[in-house]
Amino acid sequence: MKKILILGASGLVGKAIAKECLNDFDVYGTYFSSKTNLPDEKQFQLNIQDEKILRDILNLVQPDIIVSTLRGDFDEQLKFHRVLAEELKNGDSVLYFFSTTNVFDGDLSKHHSEEDEPISKSEYGQYKINCEEMLVQYLGNRSNIIRIPGMWGKNSPRLNTMKTNIETNNQIQAYSNLECSFLLDVHLAHQMRFIFENDLRGIFHLGAVDMVNESAFLENLVNQLTTAEVNIQRNHYQDKESTYYFGLVSNRNDLPDSLKITNQEIISHLIH
Repeated sequence: MKKILILGASGLVGKAIAKECLNDFDVYGTYFSSKTNLPDEKQFQLNIQDEKILRDILNLVQPDIIVSTLRGDFDEQLKFHRVLAEELKNGDSVLYFFSTTNVFDGDLSKHHSEEDEPISKSEYGQYKINCEEMLVQYLGNRSNIIRIPGMWGKNSPRLNTMKTNIETNNQIQAYSNLECSFLLDVHLAHQMRFIFENDLRGIFHLGAVDMVNESAFLENLVNQLTTAEVNIQRNHYQDKESTYYFGLVSNRNDLPDSLKITNQEIISHLIH
């Protein structure tokens, strides 16, 4: 079995990937405050400021595959990933770094594919661009970029917040002129297992194959979660009526159709 080390295995994405890969890989993971579901001997508490513990974990596990789903202070994360890249530079480990649609938030005139040059105006998007570029510079084709849209899951922060707002009759904010796509944690995990098993490399845009108006998606989901009257505040992005595009499209053909999903299938999963 190949060894996988998931940095951030207690989060939504990391937890789903760990669960999906347990039967086919030797899975290890890190956490910051909340423990993972992995056996105690295969999980490690890690603060991204502690470079020595990172090195100790890498030396102990000697992973074939490393998955980074970390969150936190942008400057600290960039420094952490530079240390990680330096440690991996002379080895054989393959890294999969999770990035975001926000690397394109500087150009909302179209949806973006893997071939498009990132351009961001947000601090978050620019941090991810800096990380992507640095990791590829250090590791070449052993550094792979996984860009994902807004994530949903049956126990995701997005869904839990929505349910709380429904119960308390709080407003749910939504943009009526923003086209985007979403993805499920469990479906992402299926896709990642296929990527690992087939040693696929490069930049990946993972998300629903169709685009959806954000307010339409949320209204559809809310209407299937409750019959009660829900206060949905429909806003115009940038206070303009123009349509803005914030989706990830993929020009890759190495993921099978069975691993593709639509936004309606995401909603169906969340309500059942």
